[in-house]
Amino acid sequence: MLYGYGSYGICIDPEFSISYLPYLDRGMVYAIGHVRGGGEMGRQWYEQGAKYLTKRNTFQDFVSCAEELISAKITDPASLACEGRSAGGLLIGAVLNMRPDLFKCAIAGVPFVDVLTTMCDPSIPLTTGEWEEWGNPNEYKYFEYMKSYSPIDNVAAQDYPHLFIHAGLHDPRVAYWEPAKWAAKLRMTKTDQNDVLLKMEMDSGHFSASDRYKYWREMALQQAFVLKHVIKTLK
Repeated sequence: MLYGYGSYGICIDPEFSISYLPYLDRGMVYAIGHVRGGGEMGRQWYEQGAKYLTKRNTFQDFVSCAEELISAKITDPASLACEGRSAGGLLIGAVLNMRPDLFKCAIAGVPFVDVLTTMCDPSIPLTTGEWEEWGNPNEYKYFEYMKSYSPIDNVAAQDYPHLFIHAGLHDPRVAYWEPAKWAAKLRMTKTDQNDVLLKMEMDSGHFSASDRYKYWREMALQQAFVLKHVIKTLK
């Protein structure tokens, strides 16, 4: 499992979590990709490396992480899964458009995938503040650049990995229609018979369930999806 985020200068530090154990107990390796857009290598790595008109570096770095895991024979495309949430869901969506051949399955949690529609609508409460991260698409140079990577605008007639999309009906940050539209477009456009599952939590927001038992049930469902598709390739 390769996890990534890569936005807002946020650091994803390696840490132990019991949520990884179901993967490890079944022979998987859990990797975190430190990609540009995060802050692991300092502020400049974020500001100049993957913001505004350099955002595609985030996605290419994640592809490079996957390629390195395969090159080092830690995994192979038939056994590699990837995961990201929120802006990390944008990362997953963009990468699956770019290199779907690298992954067997993917998890996208509350994914920010309809970038242009959201960033062009200042009536959405968080939009204008987000221009500081992505740019203002009312300016042509930012509009065209966002269009080049926005996941929903770059879905292609090609094979995609199995995909589990998790969203919340009451999410104030990533509106429920973003993942719903993305799932519909993938199902309509892609050329394979792989799963595209959308699970919409009817009483949750951006940060999933606050009830810890419900949270673990959500995690179990996602992990069961991943293990269903990769465990038969693990020896």
